[in-house]
Amino acid sequence: MQILISILIPTYNYNVFPLVEKLYNEISKAVISCDILVCDDASSIPFPENESIGKFENVSYIVSENNLGRTGVRQLLAEKARYDNLLFLDADVMPKSDNFISPYLKEIANDVVFGGITYQEQPPPKDMMLRWKYGRERETVSVAERIKQPYLSINSGCFMIKRKLFLRVSEKLQFKKYGLDNYFKELLRKENATVHHFENPADHLGLESNEKFLQKALEAIDTTVYLEKEIRLADNVRPIQKSYLKLKRLGMTGLFSSFILVFKKRMERNFVSANPNLNWFDLYRLRYYIQLKNKKNA
Repeated sequence: MQILISILIPTYNYNVFPLVEKLYNEISKAVISCDILVCDDASSIPFPENESIGKFENVSYIVSENNLGRTGVRQLLAEKARYDNLLFLDADVMPKSDNFISPYLKEIANDVVFGGITYQEQPPPKDMMLRWKYGRERETVSVAERIKQPYLSINSGCFMIKRKLFLRVSEKLQFKKYGLDNYFKELLRKENATVHHFENPADHLGLESNEKFLQKALEAIDTTVYLEKEIRLADNVRPIQKSYLKLKRLGMTGLFSSFILVFKKRMERNFVSANPNLNWFDLYRLRYYIQLKNKKNA
């Protein structure tokens, strides 16, 4: 039986040509039956290199007139995909192996397949250290650890999924908000989707500045609290939720928040330093989560 796969790459303000070139080289040598579809989500910065993507056989490059957001552009790509097996790759990832696609094809019987995300060993400039350190210590997870929490361990930067399943789930993600990944994972769990974890990582190369990453981390918490209240998203799955519930049971949310407030400025200075403390980062975000829960009476 011939296995067909569509590789879907959303991009925004990023040079995606090196990624497409590497994927195309593997496809050409291995004679893999697939197509690659790249969608530029109305970038504000032109990358002429991306216009050259169309020169490759079975590679298409489209540009959205309007910014659809992370969820919207993925839905568009899935709708336009030719095949039933979708391999989503963020524009800022790069496969570590030259034999990256073939291992995914061997796991085609599963609904969702994830090979892992890694970060380069060489530290980045100081102003990107928080994102790099978080990725290295929190997102680079072994297969043995990932399978303990198969849904929670999925990273949407690099995964394969059945087309019908993705379209069915993405219909419920009609919010233009940052941080919907956790809701996506929860929907997969409710679908009883089979999730397979294996070792076939891609490097995440696109690092945000410390300030931007902190901002996005807080935006993700905004989204979590919104979803908990509006659609009854499970509030006891993520570590931050479990920590909040423990403090609430002990009647210590107010005391905790007051204590962290004393160190808030010091923490913020640390987050933009050359050696950010991830334990402080967790506590800082937990205080923000508590504030939102109290404010929204969630």
